[in-house]
Amino acid sequence: MASDQDYKDKLSPEAYAVCRLAATERPFTGKYNDHWLVGNYHCACCERALFTSETKFNAGCGWPSFYDCIEDTVAYLEDNSHGMRRIEIQCKACESHLGHVFDDGPAPTGKRYCVNSLSLIFDAELA
Repeated sequence: MASDQDYKDKLSPEAYAVCRLAATERPFTGKYNDHWLVGNYHCACCERALFTSETKFNAGCGWPSFYDCIEDTVAYLEDNSHGMRRIEIQCKACESHLGHVFDDGPAPTGKRYCVNSLSLIFDAELA
């Protein structure tokens, strides 16, 4: 796994705060919130494919939302911060913070993977 300094060198300060310190970008500010090109969304830290455009939907919440992830790419952790009970999602390969998953998404999964744009890289060529 890359070192903390490797991530600081690779990421912008804002992306580092989201990916490595579990910060959250402001809603409706991320570059992938209203992004609808066909392709794959990869981890900004390790570049592992995590989500496909086929599962992206407009949740209206201000962050890119997906109803499913690519199989075996996301880890789920209990998050009781800020007086809430949520499930944090991380890249399974490098433990980068992605966002949270909720049970208010569309069929077929009923899930809403609410992801920070800063934790993602989009690649249309790998679709």
